[in-house]
Amino acid sequence: MRDYIPKYLNAFLLAFATFAVVFAIFIAKDSNSSSHLYFSTSSSLWTSSFSSAFITEKRKRNGSNPGSGYWKRDGKVEAELATARALIREAQLNSNSTTSSPLGDEDYVPHGDIYRNPYAFHRSYLLMEKMFKIYVYAEGDPPMFHYGLCKDIYSMEGLFLNFMENDVLKYRTRDPDKAHVYFLPFSVVMILHHLFDPVVRDKAVLERVIADYVQIISKKYPYWNTSDGFDHFMLSCHDWGHRATWYVKKLFFNSIRVLCNANISEYFNPEKDAPFPEINLLTGEINNLTGGLDPISRKTLAFFAGKSHGKIRPVLLNHWKEKDKDILVYENLPDDLDYTEMMRKSRFCICPSGHEVASPRIPEAIYSGCVPVLISENYVLPFSDVLNWEKFSVSVSVKEIPELKRILMDIPEERYMRLYEGVKKVKRHILVNDPPKRYDVFNMIIHSIWLRRLNVKLL
Repeated sequence: MRDYIPKYLNAFLLAFATFAVVFAIFIAKDSNSSSHLYFSTSSSLWTSSFSSAFITEKRKRNGSNPGSGYWKRDGKVEAELATARALIREAQLNSNSTTSSPLGDEDYVPHGDIYRNPYAFHRSYLLMEKMFKIYVYAEGDPPMFHYGLCKDIYSMEGLFLNFMENDVLKYRTRDPDKAHVYFLPFSVVMILHHLFDPVVRDKAVLERVIADYVQIISKKYPYWNTSDGFDHFMLSCHDWGHRATWYVKKLFFNSIRVLCNANISEYFNPEKDAPFPEINLLTGEINNLTGGLDPISRKTLAFFAGKSHGKIRPVLLNHWKEKDKDILVYENLPDDLDYTEMMRKSRFCICPSGHEVASPRIPEAIYSGCVPVLISENYVLPFSDVLNWEKFSVSVSVKEIPELKRILMDIPEERYMRLYEGVKKVKRHILVNDPPKRYDVFNMIIHSIWLRRLNVKLL
């Protein structure tokens, strides 16, 4: 019996000691600002619903919610954010109608049902103009940093980089202690253009450049480590923009990723990431982007022209390619037809996803006064935290493509006119201006970043 008791006593003491060590490590990690659990980016371990819950919980623990003392930042900066949150929430609570904002504005007062809450949006936008400060890291040299191409399908990435670099948007601060967010000014387009070999196809060039860059700024400045990257953002319109963040876990999990291809199935999380429009400026010129006939003069019911790629377009082309006089669908546009003119005289413009969910046809349709017909899956629409897309577009599922003509023909004229008027109103928020103008696409991008830094939703 004497031998029996020590045997089990020793086992008990060993188990107790092991538990104590594990518990102490867990507590230390939970309280250590630089230690966080990370999950595999494998699709088997990561879903969009889990993504939202996980990142929201990390934000609560790590200080992006008001009242948290986690970020050891300038007290004035945090006080400004707390004030902005309070004023925006007050606007949300006191908004008895979604028809207009009671705030004065010499340029524009948001109004109408194209907004989820025009008063809250207006309050938030004015506060952003008054308060918001962005610090752009100076490290890195052109052409892969601080520079981007300002034409073709990736033009928005280049224009934003150039506008931020030259302080055209007026939000830049040269004092990082006064900044609310920090911009990582790399261009995914230019990294791939200069370093990606189309034969070898080594995507790790993104890892080498971006991971090294984050390491440099995290060693030189305290801001990345202080917040674990929560108050940092990157922006890309390249198809691989999301892939560029895979290689730095805190950039992927924590930072604000501003992406054209806002694809939920590729781990885009609207709780922290911001979508923005893909706009194809073929030559870089922004003159004469808009135009179109009045509704009565639009004789074509619906129009689409584009190549067959991705999963959705082949279905559309199979059912409708050159088969109907009202639904004009082409894989190759006939020589006697002009693409822009066709959009400007059509009532509806079909905007299916291709290889990626984002489509430049959506802005093109809006510029043309043509109601967009959205056919996509897992796509988070640009500025959808502010804009109510149901009021100026029509959504059609892939399985409804065979019924496309019936769906569009069944839309009453009264509803079509409301959609058309909505397109006209929302145009100012999608329009490219150089220099940028208030409420245009660039300021809406900044506003999306502002909302995510505040961790506020406009309801």
